[in-house]
Amino acid sequence: MVFSRWSSLGALTLACASARAQSAGGGDPINPDRPGIADGSTVVGKRRSQLETGLTYEKRPGSWDLQLPTLLRFGLDERWEIRVEGNGPSFLATSDSGRTLHTSGYAPVSLGAKLHLQDSGGLRKPSLGLIARVFPPSGSGDFRTRQTTGDVRLAADWDVASPRWSLNPNVGVGAYEDGNGERYTAFLGALTVNYWPTKTLNYFVDGGLNAPESRGGRNALTLDGGVAIITDRNTQLDLSVGTGVSGTSPARPFVSVGYSRRF
Repeated sequence: MVFSRWSSLGALTLACASARAQSAGGGDPINPDRPGIADGSTVVGKRRSQLETGLTYEKRPGSWDLQLPTLLRFGLDERWEIRVEGNGPSFLATSDSGRTLHTSGYAPVSLGAKLHLQDSGGLRKPSLGLIARVFPPSGSGDFRTRQTTGDVRLAADWDVASPRWSLNPNVGVGAYEDGNGERYTAFLGALTVNYWPTKTLNYFVDGGLNAPESRGGRNALTLDGGVAIITDRNTQLDLSVGTGVSGTSPARPFVSVGYSRRF
């Protein structure tokens, strides 16, 4: 839900991270930025690349859509990575006067980077990362954007209470374009709570806030939860479900399945 979770449209994307990994080097298990709302603080590691993709179904009053959110991560060294992300090919069905109208196209793409600021040092020293993205005018058809937008976020992975529990908060600010083509600035916040009964199984619940969701609009709040399974050192599968609880842009509900692979 990588592009649109933090976009003016408020659609849901995917991002979750374990607080266990200090850096995503070759010896650590895969640590994707999915399937929760908050992004993680770590990078994929020097000369490593990672694909994170999935299929998302979203329902809103009078419409539903399918998206293929995809994030590509390329590690430059142990502190920097380059990121390319978007919702890929998208399909929208809208009900109007008893008819169903179908629209398809490609969602906008963002270019970004993540800087890993510090490793975890226990309860008083969380792992920190800074993520910045730029969305040039892109996409096709009804999904196309006309203005350059972007956002920046501080991400943390924080071990708390016991090794099986961790918090993954994000805070940031974005400059977006709403559905009417108006520019606006929004505060961004997210928090993921992770529970690891084993080293390869992660249950999570989280929430994400866009304040506001459009120029002069309401605040959008989304809640979701799910599970991620690390099937081998370089592969993760995930499932998540959720719904918007305030605002008009979040889906009600959404379901997503995902696949992540490190190379």
